[in-house]
Amino acid sequence: MCTQEHYQAVIGLEIHIQLLTNSKMFAPERAEYGALPNTHVSPITMAYPGALPWVNKTAFDYAIKLGLACKSEITEVNYFARKSYFYPDLPKGFQITQDATPICKGGFITLPDSKKKISLIRMHLEEDTGKSLHGIVEGTTLIDYNRAGIPLVEMVTAPTIETGREAYHFLAAVRKLVRYLEICDGNMEEASLRCDANVSVMPQGSTLLGTRVEIKNMNSMRHVQLAIEHEIARQTALLEAGQSITAETRNFQATSGITISLRAKETASEYRYLPEPDIPPVWVSAEWIAAIQATIPPLPEAYLQKFKETYGLPDYAATVLVEDKAFALFFDQLCQHTRYYKAAANWLLGPVKGYLNTQSLSLAEFPLTVQQMAALVAFVESGAINFSAAANQLFPLLLQQVDRTPKELALALNLIQDSDTGNLKALVREVVAVYPDKVAAYQKGKKGLFAMFMGEIRKKSQNKANPQLVARLLEEVLDSTEPTP
Repeated sequence: MCTQEHYQAVIGLEIHIQLLTNSKMFAPERAEYGALPNTHVSPITMAYPGALPWVNKTAFDYAIKLGLACKSEITEVNYFARKSYFYPDLPKGFQITQDATPICKGGFITLPDSKKKISLIRMHLEEDTGKSLHGIVEGTTLIDYNRAGIPLVEMVTAPTIETGREAYHFLAAVRKLVRYLEICDGNMEEASLRCDANVSVMPQGSTLLGTRVEIKNMNSMRHVQLAIEHEIARQTALLEAGQSITAETRNFQATSGITISLRAKETASEYRYLPEPDIPPVWVSAEWIAAIQATIPPLPEAYLQKFKETYGLPDYAATVLVEDKAFALFFDQLCQHTRYYKAAANWLLGPVKGYLNTQSLSLAEFPLTVQQMAALVAFVESGAINFSAAANQLFPLLLQQVDRTPKELALALNLIQDSDTGNLKALVREVVAVYPDKVAAYQKGKKGLFAMFMGEIRKKSQNKANPQLVARLLEEVLDSTEPTP
C-alpha cells in the first residue's frame, strides 16, 4: 500500500513584493495604503484614450537593490510587455510587465535555519491590479482602483522547495530581507507582500514532474504553509486512488484549511504577451548598478554573525534580535556605549519588548535613547540594584521621567542594594545561625538548600542585599561553619 512517504513534493513560489515608492509604476498618483477608495487614480491608471505611461526610476532602483542582495544578474536592456487578461479590477484589460527581459535573473536566498540555498529563476517589474471588494453591498462587487498601478517586483523561485515548512521559512527570509533593504514594508495583511504557490507531487526518486497546481490568495506565512501541506496531502490521495491531477488554480480557505478550485490554469499563450509600444527600452548602466550597490545596508546574515562573534550572544538571542531591523540597529548602537552585551540583549528582548508590545508602540516610539539604556544596563550590572527591581520598578519610572538618571530614581525609590561586605557577612552569619540542622544537611551534600538560605537572606534584607555578593559570602560561611555532631 502506498503512503504519502512514497511521494515527494515539488514547490515553487511566486512572491509579489509591493515597492515603497511615492508614486505608481507608470503614473503620477500616490502609491499608499488606506486612502479613500478611488482617490488615487489618474487618466493613465484608468487607461483613458491618449494617456501615456512613464517609468518610475525609483522602482528600478529598488528592484536592482533586491537583485544585488540576492546575487542576481542585472539585465542591461529592459523591455516591457503587455500581459492580457480580463478582470474587472484591471482597468486597461492588460498588465504592463516584463516578459523576455526580467530586471533580475538567477540568484538565491539562504534559509536561516537549514542554510539551504533556494534558487531564484527571475525577478521582474510590473504594476499591481486594483482590488475587488465583495460582501459590502449585497449582490454587488465594488472596485477600488487605488492599488492599480502600484509597482511590484515578482520573485519566482526554482521548484526546489520541498515542504510547507520550508516555504514558510523562505517567505520569512524574503520579508526580513525587503524590510532591511527598506524597499517594502512586508505587511502581508495589507497585501504589500503576497505569495502564490505552485505545488506538484511525484513518486520518490522520479525525474518526471507531476501536474502543477497553483494556490492563490494567501495572506500570511502560516497560511502558505498550511495550504501547501493540504495540497500535498490532497494530490497524494488522488494519485494513490489512481486518479489524475488537474492543472488548475485553487484558492486556500483559511477557515476550513483546504483548497478549492477556482479555474483552469492559464497558459503563457493565453496571456498573449506583446511588446509595450508606449515605453522605450530602459538601459541599466554599470554606473547605475554601482550607485545602488553603495546604498545596500548590512543585511541580516551580517548582523547575525556580528552579534554572535563580536558580542558573544547565543544563537537564540542573536536570531531574535536580527528578526526586526529596528531592534538589530538599536542593539548594535547600544553596544557602542556598553560592554555588557548579553545584559543589553536581555533588556531589549525582555523589558523593552514587553513595554512596546503592551503599549502597541514601535521601537521608533521608544522614549529612551541608546545612551540612556546603556546607563541603565551599567547601573544594574554594577550591582547597585538587582535586575528584578530595575525591570519592575525603576524602568517604568524611567520611561516617565526620561530627564532623570537611573541612580537618581533608584535613590528616590529606595532600591539601592547593600553591597557593604561587613554588613552582609554579619547578615549571612545571623541567618545561618538560625538553621543549624539545614547547615548540617547542606554540608552532607544537600546543596539545594543554598537557595533556601539565599531566600531567607533576601527577605531579611528586604531585597536590599546584593545577591552576587551574598552568594559568595554565603558559600564562604557555609564552608567554614563547623558541622553539627
